[in-house]
Amino acid sequence: MRLSKIMLVVGIALLTGCQSFDNTEAELPQAKVTRAPVTPEEIIVETTPEPVVITDVWQRVREQLDFPIPDEKLVNQYRDWYIKHPEHLATISERASPFMFMIVEQLEQRNLPMELALLPIVESAFDPFAYSHGAASGLWQFTSPMAKHFGLSMNWWYDGRRDVPAATTAALDMLEYLHGKTHNNWLYAIAAYNTGEGRVLNAVKRNRAKGQSTDFFSLSLPRETERYVPQLLALADVIKNADKYGIKLTPIANEPVLEVIDVGSQIDLAFAADLADMSISELHKLNPGYNRWATAPEGPHTLVIPVEKSDAFKLALNDTESTERLNWLRYKIKAGDSLGMIAKKYHTSVDVIRSVNNIKGNSIVDGRHLLLPVAAKSPELYSFSADQRLKSKQSTKRANYKQEYTVKAGDSFWKIANKHNTSVAKLASWNGMAPKDALRPGKKLVIWTNKVSQQQSDSAVMRTVNYKVKSGDSLAKIASKFNVTVSELTRWNNLQNKKYLQPGQMLKLHVDVTKMSV
Repeated sequence: MRLSKIMLVVGIALLTGCQSFDNTEAELPQAKVTRAPVTPEEIIVETTPEPVVITDVWQRVREQLDFPIPDEKLVNQYRDWYIKHPEHLATISERASPFMFMIVEQLEQRNLPMELALLPIVESAFDPFAYSHGAASGLWQFTSPMAKHFGLSMNWWYDGRRDVPAATTAALDMLEYLHGKTHNNWLYAIAAYNTGEGRVLNAVKRNRAKGQSTDFFSLSLPRETERYVPQLLALADVIKNADKYGIKLTPIANEPVLEVIDVGSQIDLAFAADLADMSISELHKLNPGYNRWATAPEGPHTLVIPVEKSDAFKLALNDTESTERLNWLRYKIKAGDSLGMIAKKYHTSVDVIRSVNNIKGNSIVDGRHLLLPVAAKSPELYSFSADQRLKSKQSTKRANYKQEYTVKAGDSFWKIANKHNTSVAKLASWNGMAPKDALRPGKKLVIWTNKVSQQQSDSAVMRTVNYKVKSGDSLAKIASKFNVTVSELTRWNNLQNKKYLQPGQMLKLHVDVTKMSV
């Protein structure tokens, strides 16, 4: 039985196998078909490139300088000068570092050419204390009439021309105005900033009438202006292509470094400096608009403070009483006193004394008292005040002999200079003035000469002075104070082999006490 089943299975298998074979048809030959490999559809992914982070303000400036640079003789001469004097641009970059970011920000916000950021280099070498022969002052070199016209105030306490944030706004207002007045031509506007729009427009009109070209370089303008615009263009080219010309500018952080804070009322700069954890000089350098030891009584009351110190300054300011901001002195009027004499003695103004004490006119009464605002620290510590800057300038040795001259009624720079065999320009410069400035009777001027006059010789009073060296003294400083030379000091005290002075060290000097700088 089992055998039958096996035989049956084998038989079925054989039948199935024969059936499959017999039914298979012969396959016809077919053409070979080659097919491209199937790949997924290509996907293009667009990626936004990472924005380039500019860390240096100079790079930000370079990328936006786009005035065409013409191949003009004066442009080439100024370019060569800047390339040969890289130390000049290095000094300027250092001076510009606190303020350049703020200026660039304003230009971008107002959509003005970046070349205008370089004007303070041409105008003042980026020195906010600069004062020119034309009686222009500050970073942007405003004259008094133009400063007033564009909203800058000037008084005994404050000069807005030297207030960098305020003067920058005024300068850009003026440049925008000039651009509109001079046919929307920026080279005309820049020239007009130097010489006035009237001269520029008249020069354009003259050339037009003659059928001549009216581009800037074809105009007949004052010599200074003809050099002013080429200097700016050359400077722009050198800064834009600094690498090409081998110029290295000190990097300036491309971020806010200063904050302008309104303190609300008059404040002694020494007190403000203490609150900001700064020296008086550091604070005053950032706030050069203040002429004296405090902000102006009637304002402005803004202070420029480094951003890293601004929060602590504001907190400290909020914790102080307004009465702490100034020191007050109760002064008893003496016979012979005048408001002018008292104001000068205590480094304040007649107007302030009148205002504080409710005085009308100039009459004061012997024996009565006046309330006077006075500086918290010694005047010498306010080294950037107008008085101390003038004292420093007048003490700087210019020749062998210094003479003090008191201006008389009817005097002029020309008369005084002619009498003392010097030039008006030198006389004005020695005294921190411009030749156009008014001379008032009683004003003290210094005059430097290489030969002693007979009057000086007759009045000379020679003395041997023993001087005790103080901290911060140097040979040059002491020599200037006593109107002697460093070589004389060295010889009198056998200092040839000594590099440094020590506080407390005694020096012997042989001086004419009538010529000492006190």
